[in-house]
Amino acid sequence: MINLSFKTFGCKLNFSETSTIMDNFDASEYKIVTDIRESDFHVIHTCTVTEHAEKKCRQAIRYASKLNPSIKIIVMGCYSQLHPEELKQMPNVALICGNESKFKLKDIIADFLLDEKKTAANSESAHSDNVSEFQYHTSISNDTRTRTFLKIQDGCNYFCSYCAVPYARGRSRSDSVDNVLKIAKETVRANFSKEIVLSGVNLGDFGNNNNKGENLYILLNELIDIEGLERIRISSIEPNLLESKIIALAAQNNSIMPHFHIPLQAGSDKVLQMMKRRYDTAFFADKVREIKEVIPDVCIAVDLITGFPGEGTEEFISTCEFIKCIDISYLHVFSYSDRPEAVASKFNDKVANDEIIRRSKILHDISDDLHKKFIDKHSGTERKILFEMKNREGNWLGWTDNYIRSEHHSDDNLKNTIIKTIVKPYYPES
Repeated sequence: MINLSFKTFGCKLNFSETSTIMDNFDASEYKIVTDIRESDFHVIHTCTVTEHAEKKCRQAIRYASKLNPSIKIIVMGCYSQLHPEELKQMPNVALICGNESKFKLKDIIADFLLDEKKTAANSESAHSDNVSEFQYHTSISNDTRTRTFLKIQDGCNYFCSYCAVPYARGRSRSDSVDNVLKIAKETVRANFSKEIVLSGVNLGDFGNNNNKGENLYILLNELIDIEGLERIRISSIEPNLLESKIIALAAQNNSIMPHFHIPLQAGSDKVLQMMKRRYDTAFFADKVREIKEVIPDVCIAVDLITGFPGEGTEEFISTCEFIKCIDISYLHVFSYSDRPEAVASKFNDKVANDEIIRRSKILHDISDDLHKKFIDKHSGTERKILFEMKNREGNWLGWTDNYIRSEHHSDDNLKNTIIKTIVKPYYPES
């Protein structure tokens, strides 16, 4: 019996793919363990979206090596796709897998076991330029989740000036509507979860490359008709791809959750232009107003990058003022860091690191205020909550349709059940 342990960094798509990869291992030959000290192979699924993300991956390698000096570490994902040479130098790294080869991990390990003289120097690593087809993979809920993250799209054609993801993940490609529906129906029949979260690198680009005239709106129209599929949640979607008909469909159908995660990245038109984003602040503000008009209780989360080269004091103040004047629920704040593959790494007018930290703190404070206001508005109201697990106090925790963490006391087993009840926001101890 071979023991495997897994550590995942980055986006929901990475977590979805890790779950799929874990499911490929036969329980008669492999055992998934949580304790690195008991593991023969430790698999680290990496992220390259920021320098900090890469740093955390390297720290995880060192930590596993220190905890278990005899462990064999397998590094896969976006960081290993772009910078395998860096990772080969790190302790205990036995194999490196790119974003295509990681789905063959079971076979790669089997080959390695036949010839343990292999090292990272001749390990697997696919180049993203060769990835032109969508590799169908999905995931099911683990022991603490009642939501299925369903990968329907991969890659990106946008090449924003700050981003390395298109170089790591390749060009945009999608699953087919028929295959997504097939898996969604199987998930419902198996009672894995009450909610499916549609995920991808550039989700709104679904169907763009499959020459079938398919798109995200068509897929959503089919998914809402699946009997027993009570919740459909849309993960991050570009504002220019969030079409009015998708918003209208969500407003008209209770199975599409009133929750949108929309990347903004900057509240300054000058910075958005330098970032090569495909909209301006006026377009974004109109999009938020459009959503709020038809779905008043919606949760709108927004991504922001602070410290982009050329973002001076004036541009940063514009971003803060813009955020405060649009009706959103909270922010995901990212500190800019150069990605060597991305165009912006060659830009002048870099923002000092201590200034980036200062701006990040300001934006986090703004986000906290926005989120508190949003939660307070719904606290004590009645909404449908999907319960997942118990907390240390013995209360059930779950998510409202508009993505508020709520707790509820009950002696019944509420896991994977949806109950309309009073929203009592849950604030975990820090």
